[in-house]
Amino acid sequence: QVQLVESGGGLVQAGGSLRLSCAASGRTFSIYAMGWFRQAPGKEREFVAAISGTGRNTYYIDSVKGRFTISRDNAKNTVYLQMNSLKLEDTAVYYCAASTGLAAQLREAAYPYWGQGTQVTVSS
Repeated sequence: QVQLVESGGGLVQAGGSLRLSCAASGRTFSIYAMGWFRQAPGKEREFVAAISGTGRNTYYIDSVKGRFTISRDNAKNTVYLQMNSLKLEDTAVYYCAASTGLAAQLREAAYPYWGQGTQVTVSS
């Protein structure tokens, strides 16, 4: 079992930055690929970013490329999502998720473990 707890969400003006953190506990963190997903009001949850277990490979949805950076610190059992140049359309509940293999995954179904979510609100 893996337990995930997100933090770092909040209210920020457009153009600002936030860093989300996801602390993992349970089984060996470094063997799991990790992902960030988000769900905006009235919309389905969507993939945002993923990182392999080693941290060497990362993937992003097109709308956040160049603005968001996913990273991980396996010594701290933590994955991060640095979000810069935030836009109104980034407003959503952001979820951290853990896969069960090393390779980064883009599909939601590949992640059996989920955090409770953290709200990110971008204001004009």
